[in-house]
Amino acid sequence: MLVTTRLLVNGRIYSSFAPDATSIAITDGTVVWVGDERAGRALHPAAEIEDLGGAFVTPGFVDTHVHITALGLNLVGLDLVGAPSLDECLSRVRTFAAANPETAHPDAVIWGHGWDDTEWADQTPPSTADLDAAAPGRKVYLSRIDVHSAACSSALRDGISGLADTAGYSADGPLTFDAHHLARNAARNLLTESQRASARTAALDLCASRGIVAVHECGGPDISGLTDFQELLAHDHGVEVRGYWGERVDTEEDARALLDKTGADGLGGDLFIDGSLGSHTAWLLEPYADQPDSTGNAYLDVDAIAAHIRACTLAGVQAGFHAIGDGAVSSAAAAFRKVADELGGPKVAALGHRLEHAEMMSMADAETFAALGVIASVQPVFDALWGGTDGLYATRLGVDRAAALNPFAPAAGKGVSLAFSSDAPVTPIEPWAMLRAAVQHRTDGSGISPRAAFSAATRGAWRAGGVRDGAAGTLNPGAPASYVLWAAGELEVSAPADSVQRWSTDPRSRVPALPRLAEDAPIPVCIKSVHRGRVVYQRGSTSE
Repeated sequence: MLVTTRLLVNGRIYSSFAPDATSIAITDGTVVWVGDERAGRALHPAAEIEDLGGAFVTPGFVDTHVHITALGLNLVGLDLVGAPSLDECLSRVRTFAAANPETAHPDAVIWGHGWDDTEWADQTPPSTADLDAAAPGRKVYLSRIDVHSAACSSALRDGISGLADTAGYSADGPLTFDAHHLARNAARNLLTESQRASARTAALDLCASRGIVAVHECGGPDISGLTDFQELLAHDHGVEVRGYWGERVDTEEDARALLDKTGADGLGGDLFIDGSLGSHTAWLLEPYADQPDSTGNAYLDVDAIAAHIRACTLAGVQAGFHAIGDGAVSSAAAAFRKVADELGGPKVAALGHRLEHAEMMSMADAETFAALGVIASVQPVFDALWGGTDGLYATRLGVDRAAALNPFAPAAGKGVSLAFSSDAPVTPIEPWAMLRAAVQHRTDGSGISPRAAFSAATRGAWRAGGVRDGAAGTLNPGAPASYVLWAAGELEVSAPADSVQRWSTDPRSRVPALPRLAEDAPIPVCIKSVHRGRVVYQRGSTSE
């Protein structure tokens, strides 16, 4: 068997093994050496040489919470993200409907995503009447930015049996809770196989072009449906997909059967304990500031959460939950403690169970998660979009409660392992902007160091997917050759805040430099993405 070695030279290599490295050698998809170019050429005289031209080389990013087909539908279809007003939102619907006439696909659904009424002057969401006027007679499904409510046309609503008797129903306004799940399922069933295939290809191509080499798809019966989930897992693409299925089980036998049925890697992701703050469906311990008669929605109680954790632990499979409000997060913590009391903490901790979002995590709950090895898969751009004293969080909760959301540094200081993600299409696929948001947190003391943020999007993200070999997510010898070339400016080493010093190694000790993550710093541009030795993206290629 022919063994080939490729020597990358004249670069800037992000590796704790050799922080000043300019060269890296790769043999058959594995990093075998990192260091100075002259030594590399001497050690590997027969290697194929690739001149990096000063490019910055990092491990590939991993996004631990995505919805690939939904993201792709935005890329190839109706994108409402950033619409500055209701009028503009409806204008986009009219334009899309005209460009995609009903005669071409009589049963087709107009699927759109991303409107955010909290950014509009009058904060009035699209109504059913609005959609009927914008696209007469058409089936229209428009999910809110958080995907926990949706505006739907009469033509779509009329085909859903029992909708008016379902929790979360509104005669003319957006549907929430169970009513939204019914509507999303109905709209999803109108998508064709070719629509889904082109959407997921577009989404995975985008991920590769942003330096992401692996993603964790968070599917489920109320999100993507089993057909789409299994199609995605079978989809041929260089970006690796790990699948999480959000459906609850009660017994070990149920867990094993569901894994066999779905092909999932884990039973978690968007297994909803609650909804979202934007849609007033996150489960709170105290009422919403702007809706004082409501504490949101609870989909699962402590006993139901515990049953799922117990079943998955006994089956040896990773479990997880979607939990945003403090009511949901505290219930998850109580359930983990309950199962740990029954089965033993080490047995629970060994699986690396997960909590998605965990936006309102108290430090008492953080101590529970740290002790029981529960990983927090979090989204830094949530804070960038909705944090601060005048953002969505402050509107929904009041300024004081809002300031405690997304406590990255305090949670890490308690020992909680963090993994970063986009929750795309909720926030964009842009990992460097994600790291910037984690570092430049809107609440003093909640931001983490650049190195800690980078770790949460690489090594920490691989660990969140059950890969704990100490090599994945690095460019150290023995690691898989999953790396990205970047056009980047000046690099720097930033010292972490004292509060996260335990989690991020002292920058004076073998710490490689990173691009500046200040607000005014340019975002690095991806030149090439490689996963396990396979090129998955090349800037300027004909497929771009």
